[in-house]
Amino acid sequence: MTSGEQGNRGGNLSAKVSMPDNNTCERSIRPIALGRKNYLFMGSIGGGKAAAIAYTLIETAKMNNVDPEAWLTWVLQRLPDHKINRIDELMPWNWQPEKA
Repeated sequence: MTSGEQGNRGGNLSAKVSMPDNNTCERSIRPIALGRKNYLFMGSIGGGKAAAIAYTLIETAKMNNVDPEAWLTWVLQRLPDHKINRIDELMPWNWQPEKA
């Protein structure tokens, strides 16, 4: 081994290997991590299940680049008269914002 090769041992490894950025993943789980202790105090099993459903609906809308509030408002207005066998029409990936 030459002295030049020995000099590179233990050098700056990060300059040679690019590290993946996990900020996107960390941001997506932040609400879950912050609320973890709060979920212990939902009041009841039913309350915890209702919260889980609400969080799932909101995050599904966000993952589909849909405004959760506008989509849920639209769904709740149509839900009472909507046929159960056509429920897929109400999913966020099928929703289009109404033109004003």
